[in-house]
Parts: sequence; C-alpha cells; structure tokens
Amino acid sequence: MLPEVVIIGRPNVGKSTLFNRLVGKKLALVDDQPGVTRDRRFGEADLLGLKFTIVDTAGWEDDDPHSLPGRMRKQTEAALEGATLALFVFDSRAGLTPLDEEIARWLRGADVPVVVVANKAEGKAGDSGIFDAYSLGLGDPVALSAEHGEGVADLFEVLLPHLEPLQPEEAPALDEGEDRPLGPLQLAIVGRPNAGKSTLINRLLQEDRLLTGPEAGITRDSIAVDWQWQDPKSGETMPIKLIDTAGMRKRARVTEKLERMAVADAKHAVDFAEVVVLLLDATQGLEHQDLKIASHVIEEGRALMVAINKWDIAEDPSGLFNGIRAALDEGLAQARGIPLIAVSARTGKGTDAMLSAAHELRDIWNRRVPTAALNRWFDDALAQNPPPAPGGKRIKLRYITQVRTRPPGFVLFGTRLDQLPESYRRYLVNGLRRELGFGSVPVRLTLRSPKNPYHTKE
Repeated sequence: MLPEVVIIGRPNVGKSTLFNRLVGKKLALVDDQPGVTRDRRFGEADLLGLKFTIVDTAGWEDDDPHSLPGRMRKQTEAALEGATLALFVFDSRAGLTPLDEEIARWLRGADVPVVVVANKAEGKAGDSGIFDAYSLGLGDPVALSAEHGEGVADLFEVLLPHLEPLQPEEAPALDEGEDRPLGPLQLAIVGRPNAGKSTLINRLLQEDRLLTGPEAGITRDSIAVDWQWQDPKSGETMPIKLIDTAGMRKRARVTEKLERMAVADAKHAVDFAEVVVLLLDATQGLEHQDLKIASHVIEEGRALMVAINKWDIAEDPSGLFNGIRAALDEGLAQARGIPLIAVSARTGKGTDAMLSAAHELRDIWNRRVPTAALNRWFDDALAQNPPPAPGGKRIKLRYITQVRTRPPGFVLFGTRLDQLPESYRRYLVNGLRRELGFGSVPVRLTLRSPKNPYHTKE
C-alpha cells in the first residue's frame, strides 16, 4: 500500500491541476469555472522517485449539508480519514480568504500532517499571499505553480520526511517467459444521466463513496475505485476496479464545454476498461441514445453487457425485459446475445449475477483458440459454404490465425480477398462467435493477401 496524500482547498485554487501535475497525466478535468471536481479521484504519483497515492477532492464550500456543495464537502471530509498527509492548497495571487481560514481551522484539528501549498506563485504576484500563509499556524508554505511545474522540487523536499519511511518494497522481477498475473477486472459503468451509475457503485461498495442525488449530471470525472468482490458461489475474492462515468446525452443536447469534456472523459474510460456495463433506467426503457453508447463500446473492442436498473419499481417487468432483449438483438446485430441482467442499485438485487457475468465475459475476451481447433473450424466452415467465384475466378482462402486477444483478433490469408463479399466475411465472424465460444464479444477479422513476387514497381 502506498502512502496517501489528499489535496484540499476551496474551489478554483488549482487542486486538479496539481493532481494532474503529480500523476503526470491529464486525468482530472480542469476548467476556469469553479466546482468542476465533485468526487474524490485517486492517482498514482511518482515525484522524483517518491511514490504515493494522490487524492483530488471537491472544492470546500460552506453550504447547507443537504445541498450539492454540502454533499461535496462531506466527500472531502471523508477523504481525510486514513490519509498520510494533506496538501492544503490556496491561491497565492488572491491571498487568504475567510473560507481558506475556515479550512485551516478544520485541518489544525485533524490528526493528519498538513503542508500548505501556495499555488499560482509564478513571478512575484503571489508574494503577499505567501507571507500571509504563515499566519495559519500550519508551517512554512511551499510556493509553486501547478500549471507550469515551478516549485515541485521544493514540494518534494517537504514531502520526503513524511513519505520516505512508508515507501513500498520493490516487487520481485518476473522470470523470463513467466506470465504476468491477470490484474483486477476493469469494469466501467456507462449510460445516460440519472440511470443510477454512482448509486450502483455505492451499493456494491456498501458506502457513500460517490456523490449521488436527484440532480442529473452530478458525475463529471471518470472515477476509478479499487474493490474486492467475494463471489457468493465459489467464495473466492476477486479484485475489481470499478469505473464510474459521466452520463452521456445526445450530442445535440450537449452545449456546455464542461459537459463535452465530461462525456469525452467517459469515452476515454471505456477505452481503458475490459468489460463495460451499459446501465438502463427501467422507468425509461431502451432509447436510441443507449444503442449509440453500446455501438461505441463495441467499436472500441470492449466486452459489453447491459443492466436494467431500478428493477424494483419497474412496471410489467417481463414485458420490459423481453422488449429490451429484442431491441438489443435488432439494434446491435453485430453482437447478438449481449448479456442482459436486471438489477436494483437501491436493494442490491442482481448485482452478484452482474459481476459474475462480467468475469465470464472477460475470460471470453481474453480467450485464445488452440491452432488445431481453429483449423478444424476453418476447414468445416469452407466445406459447408465455399467462398464465391466472382467472374468465374475462385477466391482462395488459405488459412486463418489468431494474432491477438482483448479483443480476439484473427487474420485470414488468401488470394483475391479484395473481392470477398462482406456477407461472407460476416459468415466467418458469426461462425467464430458461435462455434468457438466467443459469444457477443467483439471479434476482429482482418483480410491479408500475400505479395505477388512477380509484380514489379514502375
């Protein structure tokens, strides 16, 4: 376990910019308007060889606990529990505000070491704010510019005595030829706004880890949470990385820059997932936007399953389930038989079945077919339905090989493949799915003709 460092401060002081700087990637959404970050986001930081987990938090606001800003503040307070150290960030150009002083009073009462970070300190515009920070009683402030990277070495010097004793031992290197063990299941939850994605993850975790509420579009950043699931059938404990994403509305309805960024971040999260759960709202059924999201997941080569949430309040459940099943098979002909599960984020119904199906999907997504079995299938497929002979010239299909997994990818070698009809290609892909057990996971089939040794370039 890495030591945990939490970034805390009022809105728009550069917390997410500092988070991105420390993890070395633009993971957190950043914008000029305040209140962009709403949930806790974790990242792995490596600062000049010093490794730690860095936690971005929502801007601290003094508001009604039941309001959205009040619930965001509760998430920030929860982030400090169990932390190794807190980085209290303020805007050195704006100077200390009454809200900064309130945060400082709270941090002085917490049983966690605090480092004061005077951000936006490039040039001399932040000098007066830096001097004011000494009055907080939290030690010497560290002047830096998260945007430009200035002062990061000074931050390292301050963090070193706190984090160096907690550095993990180096993992032993793998022997040559040894397979790297399969990591946690990367499971992303996607869907339209207010389908209950964050509520579902909170139900799985049995805690209010993610911000939820009646407001649509609360989630903006894609938030990954590490979790251990115990399979009730086998009793085996399985690691899962749950990824919550922003709701995806129709493109025509997305007008604000921040929502566009959130949707782009959600699509980016799909790229790094192994299995994606498309969450539907049982009170609204399946809409065209859901099919567009599903198509995007399949195009990106991820294993897809569909879960119908709010099943406990669904009207005519049997008719709803059968209607969605038929609509999926018709609207996603390229991946018939996608697993469909009924769940309730409120009661927990169906969640174990969903997670069990997700693990089965990942196993299929990682499957490699033995060469002998692949060749037997290929010979049978050609015998049952030989390729056409356009213009009286036969298309020769010589052999097929699997070149990758995640998703399964095959290369078909032969001659005159540029004239192979798309319908025959679909026949082969459907045969791979049906006969070799790939089911609904995406299957890639690439056609490749050998080069003609007698062809001369002009």
